[in-house]
Amino acid sequence: MPRSKATPSLQSIKSLPVDLRSVGDRTMLSDAVSENVDASLDVANGRVDGSDNDESPYSSIDASVKDDSSLGDDATTPVQPVKRKHVDSKWSDTATPYLSKKKSKSWLLLPDGNWQLATILNTSDNESLVSLAEGKVLKVSEETLVPANPDILDGVDDLMQLSYLNEPSVLYNLQYRYDHDLIYTKAGPVLVAVNPFKKVPVYGDDYIKAYKSKSTESPHVYAITDTAMREMIRDEVNQSIIISGESGAGKTETAKIAMQYLAALGGGSGIEYEILKTNPILEAFGNAKTLRNNNSSRFGKLIEIHFSETGKISGAKIQTFLLEKSRVVQCSARERSYHIFYQLCAGAPRTLREKLNLKNADEYNYLRQSGCYKISGVDDADQFYIVMDALNIVHVEKQDQESVFAMLAAVLWLGNVSFAEVDSENHVEPVVDEALTSVATLIGCNIEALKLTLSTRKMRVGKRNDTIIQKLTLAQAIDSRDALAKSIYSCLFDWLVEQINKSLAVGKRRTGRSISILDIYGFESFERNSFEQFCINYANERLQQHFNRHLFKLEQEEYLQDGIDWARVDFEDNQDCLHLFEKKPLGLLSLLDEESTFPNGTDLSFADKLRQHLNSNSCFRGEREKAFTVSHYAGEVTYDTSSFLEKNRDLLHLDSIELLSTCKCTLPQAFASALRTQSEKPVVGALHKSGGADSQKLSVAAKFKGQLFQLMQRLENTTPHFIRCIKPNNSQSPGCYNQGLVLQQLRCCGVLEVVRISRSGFPTRMSHQKFSRRYGFLLEHAASHDPLSASVAILHQFNILPEMYQVGYTKLFFRTGQIGVLEDTRNRTLHGILRVQSCFRGHQARCKIRKLRGDVANLQSFIRAEKTRKEFSILLRRHRAAISIQKRAKARIARNKFKRLSTASTIIQSVIRGWLVRRCSGDIGLLQFAGRKVKDQEEVLVKSSFLGELQRRVLRAEASMREKEEENDILHQRLQQYENRWSEYELKMRSMEEVWQKQMRSLQSSLSIAKRSLAFDDSRRNSDASVNGNEESWETGSNQRTQDSNGGRPTSAGLSVISRLAQEFEQRSQVFGDDAKFLVEVKSGQVEGSLDPDIELRRLKQMFEAWKKDYSTRLRETKSILSKIGNDTSSGEKARKKWWGRRNSNIGSNLF
Repeated sequence: MPRSKATPSLQSIKSLPVDLRSVGDRTMLSDAVSENVDASLDVANGRVDGSDNDESPYSSIDASVKDDSSLGDDATTPVQPVKRKHVDSKWSDTATPYLSKKKSKSWLLLPDGNWQLATILNTSDNESLVSLAEGKVLKVSEETLVPANPDILDGVDDLMQLSYLNEPSVLYNLQYRYDHDLIYTKAGPVLVAVNPFKKVPVYGDDYIKAYKSKSTESPHVYAITDTAMREMIRDEVNQSIIISGESGAGKTETAKIAMQYLAALGGGSGIEYEILKTNPILEAFGNAKTLRNNNSSRFGKLIEIHFSETGKISGAKIQTFLLEKSRVVQCSARERSYHIFYQLCAGAPRTLREKLNLKNADEYNYLRQSGCYKISGVDDADQFYIVMDALNIVHVEKQDQESVFAMLAAVLWLGNVSFAEVDSENHVEPVVDEALTSVATLIGCNIEALKLTLSTRKMRVGKRNDTIIQKLTLAQAIDSRDALAKSIYSCLFDWLVEQINKSLAVGKRRTGRSISILDIYGFESFERNSFEQFCINYANERLQQHFNRHLFKLEQEEYLQDGIDWARVDFEDNQDCLHLFEKKPLGLLSLLDEESTFPNGTDLSFADKLRQHLNSNSCFRGEREKAFTVSHYAGEVTYDTSSFLEKNRDLLHLDSIELLSTCKCTLPQAFASALRTQSEKPVVGALHKSGGADSQKLSVAAKFKGQLFQLMQRLENTTPHFIRCIKPNNSQSPGCYNQGLVLQQLRCCGVLEVVRISRSGFPTRMSHQKFSRRYGFLLEHAASHDPLSASVAILHQFNILPEMYQVGYTKLFFRTGQIGVLEDTRNRTLHGILRVQSCFRGHQARCKIRKLRGDVANLQSFIRAEKTRKEFSILLRRHRAAISIQKRAKARIARNKFKRLSTASTIIQSVIRGWLVRRCSGDIGLLQFAGRKVKDQEEVLVKSSFLGELQRRVLRAEASMREKEEENDILHQRLQQYENRWSEYELKMRSMEEVWQKQMRSLQSSLSIAKRSLAFDDSRRNSDASVNGNEESWETGSNQRTQDSNGGRPTSAGLSVISRLAQEFEQRSQVFGDDAKFLVEVKSGQVEGSLDPDIELRRLKQMFEAWKKDYSTRLRETKSILSKIGNDTSSGEKARKKWWGRRNSNIGSNLF
């Protein structure tokens, strides 16, 4: 790659301007210096070959040096620094005057505050004659000169290797490495990472393998993570990786790189893939575009990754801090709200868009405030599908995903809800339009209840807490609407984190070993800084205190307590700033909570109270109206107290909670339950009841402070590893190095002090007991020494120089790298011991296995022999039996075959002989008739020809006999088929004959009954007529006789009809029976006939059915006629008794 030359002119190093203006030009080094620089780079840095990593957050470049990694982008606006005094005099290697004769090149402090590389030509008294790069010669005071390092040290990967440790040298070294895409540099125990704002090819499996196998020692996030992993396993102590820096320095991407390395080392169970997939979800719902950063984290998170006893990842837990809820409803110009809103609008499928009634992003009020909808180089639609895939991987159900998107759409539509005045007092109510209807549909509530919640407020007054309803003005209604939107989004974010934690839960696999990665918002300073920046910067102050405590305070205090000879190093302590925030009762947080409890408290009264009580504090300065300034460790920040009290209260009225609880969807109900749980927490401080809103009694600042203290307590119980991310410029431009901005960040994070302490201190320490227990077996002459004597003996045995360690009261203190020598020796010794043990155990195992194999072989031989003998005896018996069976079977087959051949031969011989005899008899007659003069030889020839002809005829006869046999078989088969069919026909005929017989019998019984009925009726009528004739008078006698004579004729006619029907029935029965019998005989072959019995039988059946139908019809007609006759008779006898009439009617009905 083309070599980039660093500038020797460093601006604004001693006194930085407030606006941190970037260096405008760069002066190139001379060719000689460049050659030395390039040569020293090759010497100072190790190289690792590998391919580009597609997962890296930066674009690939052509680079020959591939042993460092890059950072992501998390930028916001620059920090305005605190003006500090020049403190270089405390360094021994920067004290003035110094012996300039021993160094030809130095850094010259120019009158404008810039540093420039100068060559010393001559020195006299306290003045030196120097030559600048452009050839200008100046006479300067030695106090303005700072020694420069030799060219061979340009671009070293550890600042501790610098001969002269001063600000211009550190800044120049970082810039040199940055220009060569070496963005990682060690500063003692701290890793300094400069954001390149582009991809550099230093990721992938090759690099992971290299750092895992310790084949490279170049600074890298992989190296820090690998150290944390090894210390966790070795010391059985939880570790933490604290990534800090300003917003935009690349903390988020650095955390992702560390998680990738842990997943590669501890993967195997599959859960590591789920852990990595949480990043797209949290970034989509918690990151946004700001003025100086396209992917700024608007919340803090701590990812605690748990490991099993074997070093494999067993689970994880995510804790979040202070989501910036105000960004949901309010965005500054050229900024964006949270990514997920734009991803949903751009990438939702058509079915989902129709279901949620989604529009474009520019149609929602919450999103179009800033006028920014897209990020250069980012496809929101593709990112949406990545988020959906990640939700599937972390086991969020499809139904829950749709509910999440519905809540997001509801938040967007809430921003479009408008209000209209309803009276003269400026009271308003929501306009029922598409926005209000969509919100009600998406969250599953009643539209009237939603209107009431957005336009009214329930208040509790009096001692009895009576409830009154107050109508809202336009401003109050908008605040109520925005509060509901913020609460829905905040609860949705917390719910998602809870679902992710359930998916990553450790459960019974928990071992207590964990590595925590802290990725929290960086220090922020905007043109207008509000409550969010106030909390964020307070958190960074607390993290900086943890950094100072671990690397400065505890380090030096431990040296002094253990009696180590140590010269104390001064550092910038931010304890005063922390007191300003946390002091009670006159700290910033306490005064904020106190003012928030007053119903009439305003942002202006809060600012006045701060000025009244805190003006005497050196870190506080009151400004005009609502502003105040705090001197942070990273610089001065001016805060505007507008909306401080409202955001600290973060009120959501009970009306909104009740509305969410009545929704049909499950998510709003869960949100309402969570909000009620928060309102039921113990109250810290005074109780706030303004406007009837008591749903949240604990202020945001108090809750955040509690979370922060819990975080600090957790970090105190771990071994920390620090990564300091540096933002090289504010424009997110690759290759641009703003020296003043970088130097300000180095000063703020105390990198120079860390290097100083690490270089002159003892970063590695171990108690005497642990040291002797760990390395005591390395002593050549083991004896019962006390731990201190054993430790000293070990140090003398390995010839460790006295200046490389010190012996304290309770611990041994080592300089950097010394414990590694002992650890390597211990590992080699243990490896040798294990090798000897493995060889001896292998020898024992081989002897044992040989003996075991011999015993097993003997046992197997006995068992197999016995088994073989048994199998052989069985096989022998079977063989003999088979031979006997075969012999008998073969003999029987041979005898049968011989009999068949003998019989056939006899038949053939008899036939041939007969034929020959008959033929020979004829031939002899002919010969005699011819004169009997044929010779014997001729007679023999004639007989031979006759014999051949006879054989041919025999063969033809046999062939014809086989054909006849085949035809006979076929005929037998047909005969069998005919017999089967005949049996079926017989069965059918029998069944039909039985049916006919049954029908005939039924008809005969009907006729006989009818005859008996008519005969009985006639006899009764005659007897009745005689009786009536005697009893009636002579006047009615003639009439009665007339009626009897008239009734007798129909009766006799009915009897004649019935007799004719019976006669016809008998005749037809006889005919059908004879015909059926005849057809059966024809079918069976008993009688010859030319007709087809099957066809005739079907025809006979049809004729029978037709006659049967006709006969039944006539029988019914006869019955009806008889019934009419009975009715006429009964009508003429009305004068008779009732019982006689009923009897006659019963007799008439019996005929039917």
